[in-house]
Amino acid sequence: MNRLLTLSCLALLLLSACKQPAGGDAGPRPQAPATTAPGAPAPQQDSTGAVPAKPERPTLQVGTLDGKRYDLAEHRGDWVVVNFWATWCGPCLKEMPDLSALDAMREHIDVIGLAYEDIQPAELTAFLQKHPVVYPIAIVDVYDPPRDFATPVGLPTTYLIAPDGKVAKHFIGPVTAADIDAAIAAAGGPQAG
Repeated sequence: MNRLLTLSCLALLLLSACKQPAGGDAGPRPQAPATTAPGAPAPQQDSTGAVPAKPERPTLQVGTLDGKRYDLAEHRGDWVVVNFWATWCGPCLKEMPDLSALDAMREHIDVIGLAYEDIQPAELTAFLQKHPVVYPIAIVDVYDPPRDFATPVGLPTTYLIAPDGKVAKHFIGPVTAADIDAAIAAAGGPQAG
Protein backbone atom coordinates (compact mmCIF):
# COMPACT_ATOMS: atom_id res chain seq x y z
CA MET A 1 0.00 0.00 0.00
CA ASN A 2 2.82 2.39 0.94
CA ARG A 3 4.57 1.70 -2.39
CA LEU A 4 1.35 2.34 -4.34
CA LEU A 5 0.88 5.66 -2.53
CA THR A 6 4.48 6.67 -3.28
CA LEU A 7 4.10 5.78 -6.98
CA SER A 8 0.81 7.69 -7.19
CA CYS A 9 2.39 10.78 -5.64
CA LEU A 10 5.34 10.54 -8.00
CA ALA A 11 3.02 10.27 -11.03
CA LEU A 12 1.05 13.32 -9.90
CA LEU A 13 4.25 15.27 -9.36
CA LEU A 14 5.52 14.42 -12.84
CA LEU A 15 2.22 15.38 -14.43
CA SER A 16 2.12 18.71 -12.61
CA ALA A 17 5.69 19.47 -13.71
CA CYS A 18 4.61 19.19 -17.35
CA LYS A 19 1.85 21.77 -16.98
CA GLN A 20 2.42 25.01 -18.92
CA PRO A 21 2.16 28.20 -16.82
CA ALA A 22 -1.18 29.99 -17.11
CA GLY A 23 -1.14 33.05 -19.35
CA GLY A 24 2.44 32.49 -20.57
CA ASP A 25 3.21 32.34 -24.27
CA ALA A 26 5.89 29.70 -24.22
CA GLY A 27 6.01 29.45 -28.01
CA PRO A 28 7.28 26.27 -29.62
CA ARG A 29 8.48 23.41 -27.45
CA PRO A 30 12.10 24.05 -26.39
CA GLN A 31 14.88 21.79 -27.68
CA ALA A 32 16.07 21.12 -24.12
CA PRO A 33 13.95 21.33 -20.98
CA ALA A 34 14.04 24.42 -18.81
CA THR A 35 15.78 23.83 -15.53
CA THR A 36 13.94 24.61 -12.29
CA ALA A 37 15.69 27.18 -10.13
CA PRO A 38 16.53 25.68 -6.73
CA GLY A 39 15.13 27.69 -3.85
CA ALA A 40 13.13 29.92 -6.19
CA PRO A 41 9.93 31.22 -4.62
CA ALA A 42 6.57 30.43 -6.12
CA PRO A 43 4.98 33.22 -8.17
CA GLN A 44 3.21 35.78 -5.98
CA GLN A 45 -0.56 35.31 -5.87
CA ASP A 46 -3.31 37.71 -4.95
CA SER A 47 -6.10 36.97 -2.43
CA THR A 48 -8.02 34.94 -5.04
CA GLY A 49 -5.02 32.69 -5.72
CA ALA A 50 -4.43 34.19 -9.17
CA VAL A 51 -1.06 35.48 -10.26
CA PRO A 52 -1.51 39.23 -10.94
CA ALA A 53 -1.01 40.45 -14.50
CA LYS A 54 2.32 42.05 -15.28
CA PRO A 55 2.54 45.51 -16.87
CA GLU A 56 2.38 45.79 -20.64
CA ARG A 57 5.64 47.78 -20.60
CA PRO A 58 7.86 46.29 -17.89
CA THR A 59 10.49 48.33 -16.09
CA LEU A 60 13.89 47.01 -15.13
CA GLN A 61 16.62 48.88 -13.30
CA VAL A 62 19.57 46.82 -12.06
CA GLY A 63 23.23 47.24 -11.26
CA THR A 64 25.49 45.22 -13.55
CA LEU A 65 28.68 43.36 -12.69
CA ASP A 66 30.78 46.05 -14.35
CA GLY A 67 29.44 48.61 -11.85
CA LYS A 68 27.08 50.35 -14.27
CA ARG A 69 23.34 50.88 -13.96
CA TYR A 70 21.06 49.21 -16.53
CA ASP A 71 17.68 50.82 -17.19
CA LEU A 72 15.42 49.05 -19.68
CA ALA A 73 13.62 52.33 -20.48
CA GLU A 74 16.87 53.75 -21.89
CA HIS A 75 16.79 51.07 -24.58
CA ARG A 76 13.47 52.11 -26.14
CA GLY A 77 13.79 52.09 -29.91
CA ASP A 78 15.74 48.82 -29.86
CA TRP A 79 14.69 45.21 -29.40
CA VAL A 80 15.83 43.99 -25.99
CA VAL A 81 16.39 40.39 -24.93
CA VAL A 82 15.98 40.00 -21.13
CA ASN A 83 17.46 36.59 -20.28
CA PHE A 84 17.09 34.97 -16.83
CA TRP A 85 19.81 32.33 -16.43
CA ALA A 86 22.13 30.66 -13.89
CA THR A 87 25.67 29.28 -13.88
CA TRP A 88 24.43 25.78 -12.91
CA CYS A 89 21.90 25.64 -15.78
CA GLY A 90 23.19 23.58 -18.74
CA PRO A 91 20.67 24.92 -21.31
CA CYS A 92 21.52 28.48 -20.17
CA LEU A 93 25.22 27.94 -20.81
CA LYS A 94 24.46 26.47 -24.23
CA GLU A 95 22.50 29.56 -25.33
CA MET A 96 24.98 32.18 -24.00
CA PRO A 97 27.32 32.20 -27.05
CA ASP A 98 24.34 32.59 -29.39
CA LEU A 99 22.91 35.49 -27.37
CA SER A 100 26.34 37.11 -27.22
CA ALA A 101 26.74 36.87 -31.00
CA LEU A 102 23.23 38.24 -31.47
CA ASP A 103 24.03 41.25 -29.27
CA ALA A 104 27.34 41.85 -31.07
CA MET A 105 26.06 41.47 -34.64
CA ARG A 106 22.63 43.12 -34.58
CA GLU A 107 22.62 46.89 -34.04
CA HIS A 108 18.88 46.89 -33.29
CA ILE A 109 19.11 44.18 -30.58
CA ASP A 110 20.43 44.55 -27.01
CA VAL A 111 20.75 41.68 -24.55
CA ILE A 112 20.78 41.86 -20.73
CA GLY A 113 21.58 38.73 -18.73
CA LEU A 114 19.96 38.37 -15.30
CA ALA A 115 21.80 35.79 -13.17
CA TYR A 116 18.93 34.28 -11.23
CA GLU A 117 20.79 32.54 -8.43
CA ASP A 118 22.34 33.10 -5.04
CA ILE A 119 25.91 33.93 -6.11
CA GLN A 120 28.54 36.44 -5.10
CA PRO A 121 29.76 38.99 -7.68
CA ALA A 122 33.38 37.73 -7.48
CA GLU A 123 32.23 34.15 -8.11
CA LEU A 124 30.12 35.21 -11.10
CA THR A 125 32.96 37.36 -12.49
CA ALA A 126 35.28 34.34 -12.32
CA PHE A 127 32.65 32.21 -14.06
CA LEU A 128 32.25 34.79 -16.85
CA GLN A 129 36.01 34.78 -17.48
CA LYS A 130 35.57 31.15 -18.55
CA HIS A 131 32.24 31.82 -20.32
CA PRO A 132 32.56 35.38 -21.68
CA VAL A 133 29.68 37.33 -23.20
CA VAL A 134 29.57 40.85 -24.68
CA TYR A 135 26.29 41.86 -23.05
CA PRO A 136 25.87 43.18 -19.48
CA ILE A 137 25.13 40.77 -16.63
CA ALA A 138 23.31 41.59 -13.39
CA ILE A 139 22.66 39.39 -10.37
CA VAL A 140 19.01 39.38 -9.33
CA ASP A 141 17.73 38.27 -5.95
CA VAL A 142 15.83 34.98 -6.27
CA TYR A 143 13.71 36.03 -3.28
CA ASP A 144 12.93 39.47 -4.73
CA PRO A 145 13.12 39.18 -8.54
CA PRO A 146 12.22 42.12 -10.80
CA ARG A 147 8.52 42.77 -10.12
CA ASP A 148 7.50 43.57 -13.69
CA PHE A 149 8.50 40.11 -14.93
CA ALA A 150 6.93 36.82 -13.89
CA THR A 151 8.99 34.86 -11.38
CA PRO A 152 10.84 32.30 -13.52
CA VAL A 153 9.40 28.81 -13.13
CA GLY A 154 12.36 27.36 -15.00
CA LEU A 155 15.61 28.48 -16.53
CA PRO A 156 16.41 29.82 -18.96
CA THR A 157 13.50 32.22 -19.26
CA THR A 158 13.71 34.97 -21.87
CA TYR A 159 11.61 38.00 -22.72
CA LEU A 160 11.78 39.83 -26.03
CA ILE A 161 10.93 43.49 -25.50
CA ALA A 162 9.81 45.46 -28.57
CA PRO A 163 11.13 48.95 -29.37
CA ASP A 164 7.95 50.47 -27.85
CA GLY A 165 8.75 48.77 -24.51
CA LYS A 166 6.06 46.08 -24.72
CA VAL A 167 6.72 42.36 -24.23
CA ALA A 168 6.69 40.89 -27.74
CA LYS A 169 7.45 37.28 -26.76
CA HIS A 170 8.08 35.22 -23.63
CA PHE A 171 10.22 32.10 -24.04
CA ILE A 172 10.56 29.35 -21.44
CA GLY A 173 13.54 27.14 -22.19
CA PRO A 174 16.59 27.77 -24.34
CA VAL A 175 16.50 30.15 -27.29
CA THR A 176 18.72 30.66 -30.29
CA ALA A 177 19.50 33.73 -32.37
CA ALA A 178 17.19 32.26 -35.02
CA ASP A 179 14.33 32.07 -32.46
CA ILE A 180 14.84 35.74 -31.55
CA ASP A 181 15.11 36.81 -35.21
CA ALA A 182 11.91 34.89 -36.04
CA ALA A 183 10.03 36.45 -33.11
CA ILE A 184 11.16 39.93 -34.18
CA ALA A 185 10.06 39.30 -37.76
CA ALA A 186 6.69 37.89 -36.55
CA ALA A 187 6.17 41.04 -34.47
CA GLY A 188 6.75 43.25 -37.52
CA GLY A 189 10.40 44.04 -36.90
CA PRO A 190 13.29 43.79 -39.34
CA GLN A 191 14.09 40.39 -40.77
CA ALA A 192 17.58 38.96 -40.33
CA GLY A 193 19.57 39.03 -43.53
